[in-house]
Amino acid sequence: MNRALLVIDMLRGFLEEGNPLYCGERARRIIPSVQRLLQEETAQGTPVLFVCDHHAPDDPEFRQFPPHCVEGSLEAEIIPELADFGSTTIRKRHFSAFTDTELATVLEDLDLDTLILCGVCTDICILHTAASARDAGYEVMVPADCVASFDEKKHIFALDHMEKVLGVKVTSPSTPPPICSEWPIPQNWLDGDTADVYFPRTVEILKKEGINPVTTMEVYPQNDGVFCGIEEVKALLAQALPSGESEVWALDEGQSFSRKEVTLRITAPYQSFGVYETCYLGILAHCSGWATAARECVQAARGIPLLSFGARHVHPSVVGVMEYSAIVGGCAGCASTAGANLAGMNPVGTIPHALIIIMGSTTAATLAFDREVDPNVPRIALVDTFEDEVRESVTVAKAMGRRLSGVRLDTPSERGRVTSVLVKEVRAWLDLEGFNNVRITVSGGLSPDRIRYFLDEGAPVDTFAVGSYISDARPINFTADLHQVDGRPIAKRGRMPGVTPNPRLKRVI
Repeated sequence: MNRALLVIDMLRGFLEEGNPLYCGERARRIIPSVQRLLQEETAQGTPVLFVCDHHAPDDPEFRQFPPHCVEGSLEAEIIPELADFGSTTIRKRHFSAFTDTELATVLEDLDLDTLILCGVCTDICILHTAASARDAGYEVMVPADCVASFDEKKHIFALDHMEKVLGVKVTSPSTPPPICSEWPIPQNWLDGDTADVYFPRTVEILKKEGINPVTTMEVYPQNDGVFCGIEEVKALLAQALPSGESEVWALDEGQSFSRKEVTLRITAPYQSFGVYETCYLGILAHCSGWATAARECVQAARGIPLLSFGARHVHPSVVGVMEYSAIVGGCAGCASTAGANLAGMNPVGTIPHALIIIMGSTTAATLAFDREVDPNVPRIALVDTFEDEVRESVTVAKAMGRRLSGVRLDTPSERGRVTSVLVKEVRAWLDLEGFNNVRITVSGGLSPDRIRYFLDEGAPVDTFAVGSYISDARPINFTADLHQVDGRPIAKRGRMPGVTPNPRLKRVI
């Protein structure tokens, strides 16, 4: 895939407060994501083109919009945060970067087939440029966390329209899945205590009969999903398989898979790994189920960060691996230390209702949190315990000042849950009181449909915290079948004998 990155209208006129077409705080929050995208793409040698509004003083567009980004003005300059990345600049005076510009010629000279678009505004210049690019035959990708607009509802509409009508690939944040290199394998796993009993009995029979063929076992899922758990499976197999006589091929952690696709292939003497079939199938089933549910929520959120808050819904012995799986699925963080340690990050969280009730008020509890907890931990207040969410948000913000990072809305079902109207009201009052830096996290019974509801209504949510939808996800059933014994293709009835080709597999052991 030969591609170029178009950075559209990341200009001071749109991204610095005080200018007539300032896109707002939400637009400024994409700047770090755009920086990361530029770093990733330039490291791969991807050509970068900055496409910039550059209007004449009497531009016809000013009949519809206030004068902005006039040629030679400060507004028409690329924002300082991205200025060092600029190499090629395309100046435009229309919504589409292709209209009356040299862009088409530049792209033809580069011999490309794919364009990545980022910048502002999603529903205006990004949308029209995407349409022109698709008409010109290009594949188009739009990272959802790298675009923004004045109006959140129109931003969501534009992403949906580009994806469903124009055929644009709208992608979620491209955070690589965590890779934990240290998975301690309990002794009772290795002893076969967690296996279906017929597997240890089978190995015992084979040992007594003196039979130990080299076999090839293939593992595949019964449904589409996100592959997770392979790192733990590798740690198990690394202790079990004899070196020099074995090889393991698998998909990567976090890769999507299709129903019946071979995701794991083990070739080794059967006695070395036959006991562990129950174990590795169970690991893949649960971890992939959790990761798949997380990915569904992440895709619904269209670039808005997601946190895993589901630890309370599972047995404590699996909290860490459940939240690790959620992060593999795309969550930006999790609430438990066990999950965060596996994912190589810090746990995230606010304060519980219990602290607020004991301290007597949300303000008192938040101030105590601020006094006693590591200053590197973000100060996020839970604002639905005693009073109206709007009033608590503003009261805590006034008490904390600029130290308050955010508020979390978790209104219980008895009070109607969190609504889009409530989020908008909290945002409006925080902004009115001068606290536009305070971000809003929404939690409480979230699912992909519920997340889409907030976005469709234009609610200015900055973070979603999802619990039971991820933690309660059904496991994705995996099946293991022998397909080769001592090099001879074989299979049970209804299955195809011999190794099943899958070029996506990589050798991992």
